Amino acid sequence: MTATATSNAAGSAAWADTLLLSFAQAGYVRAEPAILQPAEPFLDLSGEDIRKSLYLTTDLSGEELCLRPDLTIPVARDYLASSRAGQPAGFSYLGPVFRYRSGQASEFLQAGIESFGRQDRAAADAEMLALALEATAAFGVRDVEIRTGDVALFNALLDALDLYPVWRRRLVKDFNRKISLEKDLEKLAAATTATRSEYEGVLAALAGSDRKAALAFVTDLMSIAGTTNVGGRTTAEIADRFLEQSTLKGGALPREAIAVLKRFLSIAGNPDDAVAELRALTTDAKLDLSAAVDQFESRVGFMAARGIDVKQTRFSTAFGRGLDYYTGFEFELHHRGNGAEPLVAGGRYDGLMTQLGSAEPIPAVGFSVWVDALTRIGRKVGA
Repeated sequence: MTATATSNAAGSAAWADTLLLSFAQAGYVRAEPAILQPAEPFLDLSGEDIRKSLYLTTDLSGEELCLRPDLTIPVARDYLASSRAGQPAGFSYLGPVFRYRSGQASEFLQAGIESFGRQDRAAADAEMLALALEATAAFGVRDVEIRTGDVALFNALLDALDLYPVWRRRLVKDFNRKISLEKDLEKLAAATTATRSEYEGVLAALAGSDRKAALAFVTDLMSIAGTTNVGGRTTAEIADRFLEQSTLKGGALPREAIAVLKRFLSIAGNPDDAVAELRALTTDAKLDLSAAVDQFESRVGFMAARGIDVKQTRFSTAFGRGLDYYTGFEFELHHRGNGAEPLVAGGRYDGLMTQLGSAEPIPAVGFSVWVDALTRIGRKVGA
């Protein structure tokens, strides 16, 4: 089925009319970004799962393009190119996206909402979750499990612990890739070995360097060698690896920091209980996470005001969606009993607009609806 035919079929479905009407009534204008997009933003800013599933091509000028793998970045790019850039604006969408999925169709429908420019972040976060629940209801799916997290809390903890930047980047990368943080924490806690490396001189030269200096140093070395990558790794990736090894040579991650991180990552349950545990942790560890915890608690209040049953909401400090650009609230809605496949997923990504070229930071939050999953479950529920 072609993209046009798919879109037309979607437009005639009762759920599509209900879904788009609910988005319009909430004040979100229909957006229809181009299917063919510059590949660079997706390669640089998306999670690994999306990057490795892109459909890429190159035009006659040499520009690398891709079929849009999702709609968040395309809608954001169109907003930044419009006269409304920087002003509060909300957009909804429904259309095909293209992503390799083993054993599944590579072209599939995605719906969703993106909200830009709102300064009332906690209220905007709660609105996204409420509208996401309305989206599942449009398909007749109401027995929904709400899973939430907040990467801003994790980032605030890393800042408060005052870790070496290389350690911080590594832990954030693990968090975003859904790698076992527990396993990597143990590696960072282990004593450094006395074994010598063939790159001992490079590691010594980088001792105490920041990332900018390390990148410049490695760029010079690569230039002398007449290459821009080694084994598929870019200069930046090689610089990060050398900097990481240089830092580890200087000593292991302190055990006190390991203990705090493990305690933090074990916090899970309903949001009210999580707030209490987070405040107890900050008191015991003598760390200031008050701004991030206050924002989290404010969001929980707005969720309750929206009629969301907070006691039935699952929160985990270790929850993450695997996308590099998320900066705060993250959530997924699952049909109860279906652990793997989200029906709706989204969160806050305040850093994306500057990464896409905005001169000033612009708050942003949104979600995507997995239409095929909701349609399947909606049919079962209605059967």
